[in-house]
Order: sequence, then C-alpha cells, then structure tokens
Amino acid sequence: MSTAMIDIKNIAKIYKLGDVEVAALNEVTCRIETGEIVSIMGPSGSGKSTLMNLIGCLDRPTSGTYELDGIDVSTLNDNQLAEIRNKKIGFVFQSYNLLPQATAVANVELPLVYSGVGNRRQRAFEALELVDMANRARHRPTEISGGEQQRVAIARALVTNPSLILADEPTGNLDTQTSNGIMLLLQRLNSQGITIVLVTHEEDIAAYTQRTIYLRDGKIVSEKKR
Repeated sequence: MSTAMIDIKNIAKIYKLGDVEVAALNEVTCRIETGEIVSIMGPSGSGKSTLMNLIGCLDRPTSGTYELDGIDVSTLNDNQLAEIRNKKIGFVFQSYNLLPQATAVANVELPLVYSGVGNRRQRAFEALELVDMANRARHRPTEISGGEQQRVAIARALVTNPSLILADEPTGNLDTQTSNGIMLLLQRLNSQGITIVLVTHEEDIAAYTQRTIYLRDGKIVSEKKR
C-alpha cells in the first residue's frame, strides 16, 4: 500500500475551560491518499477547524497518531512542526491574508523570505503564472478583485512546492461565478499531483472534490465519494 498523505488514527483533542474538559475531536480516524482532493463539512462546533489545525501542524492532538506523508508528526516539537509546515504544506484562507501595501509578487515571495530561499522573485512569478496572475504581479491587493486576490493567495501557498494545500473556506468571500473559477483552479492543481484538503459550508463547492468527510460533535459521521 502506498503511503497516504494524511493518516490519522484515533485522534482526540481536548481543551480545558476551567474545570471543564471539552472534546473538540473524539477518536477521529481518517486517511487521505496522496493526490486526492477532499472536502470537510459540518456545522459550527463540529471540529472542522480543530481538525484542519492538526492536519496543518498548527496544533498537537491530545491523543492518537498523525502521519503526514509517512512522517509521524504527533510528537514533534514546535521547531520541527514549523519545518514540516514550511516544506510540505501550503495554506489558503478565506480572507486571503495579503499584505495590502505589497504587490502581488511580493506577497507570493513571503514564504520564501521566511525560509531564506534564494531566487525568490523568479519562483514567485512562476507561481503567479500557475494561477494565471502573472499579468497582475505588480498590482497591490486593493487594485485587484477578490477572486484575483484569492489566486494570489493560492500562488503564495504554491511557491514553496508543497505536497499538500489546506484551504479554509477558500470561496467564502466570493460570488458564485468567481467561486467556481477558484474551484476549477484547485482541481487543475490537484490534477498536477498536489493533495488538497478544504473546509467548506457549501455542498456545491464540495461537489468539486473527490470525497467529502462530514463531521459532527467532534466525530466523523459519514463520507461521500464522487
């Protein structure tokens, strides 16, 4: 059996609120194969954000194991988790999180600046070309549309050549036509071998993925394959 990109076994995440323990995730087990595009859905408080934070190595589970691309990341320290994030994961957010005074190409360069990588400008332009935004490279976020800003944010996620892209409500601030364009772009990137996991509240967005995982009360309650 080939190595899964994400292999989670019996993960629990418990938060303490005073004397009360709250289980955000309760014995979650799931496997996402390399090259899949998968959506996660569920009502508010279902554990979607907690699960995405764990998958993205932004948090640690209380118990259980998590292997990312064959590496057991469950017990890594903060520096090791940061290195995994920089090398293997690209993040895309609902609010784009672009620096307003920086050009598109400068925004895309940022992960490379933090990593101390050379040849940053060329790599940033290449990432913008992948999302059809090279012609807007010198524009600032305030000078381009919301859909174009999200494409720049996706280019920023791609610039480190990640194995995995995590997208948290990537179409949440966009109209239907623009949302469809973003999902077609993510499908195209997935066809090039990048594993993609996204959170969405919209069934029509989830329909662009190969599989949907449904969460409720910190547990996986069902899955839908397409």
